[in-house]
Amino acid sequence: MHDVVIRGGTIVDGTGAPAFVGDVAIDGDKIVAVGGKASPGRREFEAEGMLVTPGWVDIHTHYDGQATWDQVLAPSSWHGATTIMFGNCGVGFAPVRKRDRQNLIDLMEGVEDIPGIALAEGLKWDWESFPEFLDALERLPRTIDVAAQVPHHPLRVYVMGDRALRREIATADDIKAMRDLTEEALRAGAFGFTTSRSDQHKTTGGELVPGRHAEDVELLGIGSALGAAGSGTFGMLSDFDNEPAEFEWMRQFHKENGRPLWFLLTDRNADPTRWRRLMGYVHAARDGGAAISAQVAARQVGLILGLRTTLSPFMARHGFVELANLPLAERLARLRDPSVRAAILAEPNSEAVLSRLPPLNRAIVTKWEHLFLLGDPPDYEPPPERSVAVMATKAGVDPAAFAYDYLTGEDGNRTLFFPAVNYVHGDLEPVREMMLDPATVLGLSDGGAHCGVICDASMPTFTLTHWVRDRTRGPRLPLEWMVKRQTSDTATYFGFTDRGRLAPGLKADINIIDLQNLRLHHPELVFDLPAGGKRLIQRVDGYRATLVSGVPIFEDGVETGARPGKLVRAGRS
Repeated sequence: MHDVVIRGGTIVDGTGAPAFVGDVAIDGDKIVAVGGKASPGRREFEAEGMLVTPGWVDIHTHYDGQATWDQVLAPSSWHGATTIMFGNCGVGFAPVRKRDRQNLIDLMEGVEDIPGIALAEGLKWDWESFPEFLDALERLPRTIDVAAQVPHHPLRVYVMGDRALRREIATADDIKAMRDLTEEALRAGAFGFTTSRSDQHKTTGGELVPGRHAEDVELLGIGSALGAAGSGTFGMLSDFDNEPAEFEWMRQFHKENGRPLWFLLTDRNADPTRWRRLMGYVHAARDGGAAISAQVAARQVGLILGLRTTLSPFMARHGFVELANLPLAERLARLRDPSVRAAILAEPNSEAVLSRLPPLNRAIVTKWEHLFLLGDPPDYEPPPERSVAVMATKAGVDPAAFAYDYLTGEDGNRTLFFPAVNYVHGDLEPVREMMLDPATVLGLSDGGAHCGVICDASMPTFTLTHWVRDRTRGPRLPLEWMVKRQTSDTATYFGFTDRGRLAPGLKADINIIDLQNLRLHHPELVFDLPAGGKRLIQRVDGYRATLVSGVPIFEDGVETGARPGKLVRAGRS
C-alpha cells in the first residue's frame, strides 16, 4: 500500500511530453510510480478530469525577510509554488552588521516596497554572516521549500560600510573580501549571486542602491567565487547604459568561470525595440559559447493604483497627498467634497515629487492611455477601450476627472492597473515571443515584494488561465510546454536536481488542478504583516490540492497546517 495515490488525473509531467491519463503513487517524500494503475494508497485523491503537474519552481521572489517569520509564504503557496528562490535584485538581509540593519531595511523598502515597519518588527536578526542566515531559515518549520542567493548590496555594505552607501569605487581589498564571503555563502548552500545596475532601484531616501555603479572589475572579482565554488548562477537587473560593454564583461565572466549568467528582460515604452536588441546580444554570446540567458515574465509588471496603495495617479498633487494618512472613511468624505475635488484636479503635478520617482513610475500621473480598469476576474491583456483615456472620452470628461471619480467611488477600494513594462503595443505578443525564445527562463513573479503596488505572485496560475485556456487577443500556448517552463526548466537552470518533473525517485511536489475552474480573483489589500504592514494578495480557486514532499499542504484552497517545507541548499537537493 502506498502512502498517497493520485487517481486518474491528466498527468503533465513537466518534461514537455504529451499529457496522459494515469495514477501517481507516492511513498514517503518520493514519487514511486507515474502512469498506469497504482496499488491502493493510505490517502487517495480522485483526480479524473484534473491536471496533475509538478509543483511550480518560482525562481524570482523577495521573501528574504518574510521567510524568517512567516511559515506559509502566501500568496505564492496559494498558487501552487512548492519551491521559491529569493535574494534577487541584489537586495536582502545578509551578511549584516548590527549598525547596518536599518540601512538594509531602507534598501528593501525602497527597492521592493516591503513596509519598513513590518521588517523592523518581523526580523529577528539572529544571524550576521550569510551561512548563519541560511541556518536561521533552516530552523523555521514551513509549508513550502525556500532557497536563497547572495545579494550584492548587503555584501557591499558589510565590507565597505558607508563607502558602499556613497557608491564609492571598491578597492582590491574590498573586492577580495566580497569574493571570499560569496564563496563562503555558495559553499554553505547559496544558489548564486545577484546585483542591480538600474536607476529604477532606489532607497527610501531616493538614493541609488550601493552597487548601481559598481565597476566591471568588482563584478568579475566577486563572480570568480562562483568559478571557485563550481556552483551558482550570476543574476542581475541592468539599465544596459552601454550595451556592448555590458555584454563584453558578461562574456568574460562566463569564459573565466564557466557559470551561467542571467539578467531580467522586459520591453519598455521609451525603447520598444530594446528587448529584441538585447536578445540579439544574448544569441550572439551563446553562439560564442557563453551561457547567458534572459529571465522574463509571463505578463506585464503591472502596478495596482488606488487610494490605499503605495502609488496613485494623483501622488504628485499636494492636495491629494495631504489627505493620505486620514482614515479611509474620512478621507473619502474629504475627497468627495466638490471644492477639494476641484482643487486637486486643477493642481499641476509637482516636479519635485516626479524627480524622486523611479523612471518607469513617472508615467503613472500623465499617461492616461496606459491606465486600465482591471476588472474581476482581472483582465491582464486589456484592450484600449478599457483605458482611462478612452473611457473618459466616451463619458465626455477629462481623464484625470474620470480616474478621480472612479477611485473615490463605492467603498474607496477600487483600483486601476498600470502596465509599467511589457505592454508597449497594448498587448502581450512581445511577452509571448520572449517566453518562446529558448534563450530565456521564466520568472519575475516578485512574490513577497512591492507589497502596496504589485501582486504578481499569481503569475504561475496566470500562465494556465491566460496562455493555455483563455487568451483571445492572439495565439495561446501548449499546456505541456507551459508547465515545463515553470517546473523542469526553472529547476534545471538553477540546479534543483530532485524536483520539477513527475518521475519515480524524484521529490513528490505536486499540484492537482481543476483547469476549467481555475480562477484568479482581483488583488486585495490587507494589513496582516508585522506591525500592521500592508500588502496586496490575490486569491485563487481551482487548486484541488498541493503536495510538498508527498504531504498535502492545501486542499481545495484550505491550508492543512502541515509543514513539510525546508531550506534547500545548493548541491544538496
